[in-house]
Amino acid sequence: MEQKQDQLNPSKIMQIGMGFWASKVVLSAVRFKLFTLLAGTEKSAREIKEALKLGCTDRHVFDFLDTLLSLGFLKREGLLENAKYSNSAETEFFLDEKKPSFMGGILQMANNRLFHHWQNLEEGLLTGEAQNEAKNDHNMEFFHHLYQSPERLQEFMDAMSGIQGGNFMTLVKKFNFSNYKTLTDVGGADGFLSAMITMHHPNIECTTFDLPPVAPVVKRKLDRMKITSRVKIASGDFMKDPIPPAEIMTMGNILHGVNEETKLMLFKKVYDALPENGAFMAIENIIDNDRRQNTFGLLMSLNMLIENGDAFDYTANDFETWAKQTGFKRTEIIQLEGPTSAAVAYKN
Repeated sequence: MEQKQDQLNPSKIMQIGMGFWASKVVLSAVRFKLFTLLAGTEKSAREIKEALKLGCTDRHVFDFLDTLLSLGFLKREGLLENAKYSNSAETEFFLDEKKPSFMGGILQMANNRLFHHWQNLEEGLLTGEAQNEAKNDHNMEFFHHLYQSPERLQEFMDAMSGIQGGNFMTLVKKFNFSNYKTLTDVGGADGFLSAMITMHHPNIECTTFDLPPVAPVVKRKLDRMKITSRVKIASGDFMKDPIPPAEIMTMGNILHGVNEETKLMLFKKVYDALPENGAFMAIENIIDNDRRQNTFGLLMSLNMLIENGDAFDYTANDFETWAKQTGFKRTEIIQLEGPTSAAVAYKN
């Protein structure tokens, strides 16, 4: 039954259609390191304005902070000149860059890169072409452009840790890694997954495998975590080079970055490299089979259009189809945090 016109409400249309307003406020706060400034303390708007060197009027500082309050990112006692601001529980834990739980890297990358590239979503939909720094390249080639700058490489590695950190922590508790003695994380970024598995499952020997420019980033990460000697660093291009052998192979946010032909190639490459008891795990924003619920996974798939043109995110049914086409016997889905899951394909 259709709703009567007097029952219709345009608020959701406005909230979503103008959602970039709220997004940019949050991204700006992360860029200014506001939540790090407020960690463990409270400050007045004047103190915040001076610390962040904001040149706008006091009224607009109030507007900025109170918008973050209304969105649930800040807490406040008092009003306007008499107000004291502090972090919410979530921002205190996840957006203070001095804490190991910091996940702001993905937001920093969103502000510095993705926010601008997404202005070209219409062009991407019309042309099917990538809309990032490497418009003329396809299927992950833009990494070679990003990796030319150590600063941008570090930003990207921080972003990957930011978006996957909580999922990795959940995964090491939910999946029985004790059944395996060796693991290779393919496209392992800064080595965080290998580090987490090694810390929680000392029985397994982990290797993180990525392009040569990533190795110094991995070593810095492992040094900070004091486990440098327990994780092997291997360099190479998983698209072209042999994958270091292991009983279980993982890929975090890799498969969604390529087209279907390349997805199948990677499935087959992993299958051939695994022993008979081997398993392949993809950690991504697996879209629900009915394609109705996982909005973030669907948006991430559109982000792959922006980044790579013909790359896309996928459902559990898609993963099972590709796995069985390449020889894997069975699959399972392990729900992680929020929109993310681990899709596992077993060789026997």
